Amino acid sequence: MTQTSRPFLPFVKPEIDEETIQGVVDVLRSGWITTGPQNQQFEAELSAFVGGRPVRAFNSGTCTMEIGLRIAGVGPGDEVITTPMTWVSTANVILEVGATPVFVDIDPVTRNIDLNLLERAITPRTKALMPVYLAGLPVDMDRLYEIARAHKLRVIEDAAQAFGASWRGQRIGAIGDIVSFSFHANKNVTSIEGGALVVNNEDEAELARKYRLQGITRTGFDGMDCDVLGGKYNLTDVAARVGLGSLRRVESITEKRRELARLYFDAFEGSAAVKLGVGLPARNFTDSNWHMFQIALPLERLTLSRAEFMEQLKARGVGSGVHYPALHLFTLYRARGFKEGMFPHAERYGATNVTLPLFPGMSAEDVAHVVESIDDICTQFGSNENLNG
Repeated sequence: MTQTSRPFLPFVKPEIDEETIQGVVDVLRSGWITTGPQNQQFEAELSAFVGGRPVRAFNSGTCTMEIGLRIAGVGPGDEVITTPMTWVSTANVILEVGATPVFVDIDPVTRNIDLNLLERAITPRTKALMPVYLAGLPVDMDRLYEIARAHKLRVIEDAAQAFGASWRGQRIGAIGDIVSFSFHANKNVTSIEGGALVVNNEDEAELARKYRLQGITRTGFDGMDCDVLGGKYNLTDVAARVGLGSLRRVESITEKRRELARLYFDAFEGSAAVKLGVGLPARNFTDSNWHMFQIALPLERLTLSRAEFMEQLKARGVGSGVHYPALHLFTLYRARGFKEGMFPHAERYGATNVTLPLFPGMSAEDVAHVVESIDDICTQFGSNENLNG
C-alpha cells in the first residue's frame, strides 16, 4: 500500500476565523449564552440573505424539516414524496409526524429526485413534496413548483446542503415555499450544529417559534401560555455567533468551493480514473454551491471494494466519505416494504459514491494530489483493457 509524507487531507474541515472566535469569547463573557441577542441577529441576517423572508433559527437541520412538515399540516394518513438518495433524517421526519414517505428514483446525471418520475407517484393522499438538493445542486425549481401548483401540494425543500446555491439567479430560500437549511459542522455555512427554516409569512414564523420551544408564548413579565405541542429546538447564542461569522463569509466560501470544483474537473480531464469509468458530478458552476464533490466508482472494473478504495485513499493521505447509501435499504425502511430493485439509479449510486475532499482551505496542489491518488489506485486495481482503451 502506497504511503505519503504529505499532511493528511480530510474530506471536510470546518474553518472558524479569528474574528468569530473572539466573538464567541465575547458571548461567553456576556453571561447570555443560550438563545438571545446573537440568535436574533443571526435570524435577521439570514432573512436579509433570502430577500427578507421570515427565518427562524434552530439547533439542527433535522428539526427544521419536521417543523416545516408540521407547519404545512402534514400528519397521519398523508404521503410525502422524496428521494432515497439523502441522509436518512429526510425520511425519518416524515415518519415522525405520522406520515408515509414515498420514494422516487434519482436522475443519474444530477443525482437529485427525477422530476419526470415524481408526478407519477402522486396519489390522493399526497400532501407535500420534499426534494433534496444533493451536494448543493438544486432541482429544476420551475418544474418542481409547476407540479406542486398543479396538484395543490406544499413543498418543504430539504436544502440542508444548498445554502448559498441559487436557481436562475435567485438564491435558494429567497423563492419557493418552506425551505430548510442545515448549519452542521460539515456544511458550507456552519454554526457547529444548527439549522434555519424559511417560511412564507409571520403567522408561519410565529408557529415555528412556538414549535421551537415547547409551544410557549410569553406576554408581559409573567404571562405564559402553551397552545401547541412543541419541543426543545432552540439555538444557543454561542452557536449563533459562530453562524454569523460563517454567514458573513458565504460569498467568498461559495466562490472558493466553485474554484476547487473547476480544478477537480480540469485534473480529471483525460485521467486514468475517467478512462476507467469513474463518474463525475454534473458540471454546474452557476447554481450549485459545491457543498461536495462526489465520484461514482466503476466497481465492476476494479478489483477492490469501495471500502478498500477508501482505505487506499487514506494510505495516500486523502480522506473521503460516503453520501449516502440508498436509505430505503436500511432496516427501518425494509420493514416498511422497501427492497432492492425498486429504485435502481439510487441503489447503484448509493453503492458506488465516494465524497472527495472539498473545503476552502484546500489548494490547487491538494486537488492535484487527490486526483493523482485516485489515478494511482485505478491504475493499480483497474482493468487494463479499459485503461488502455
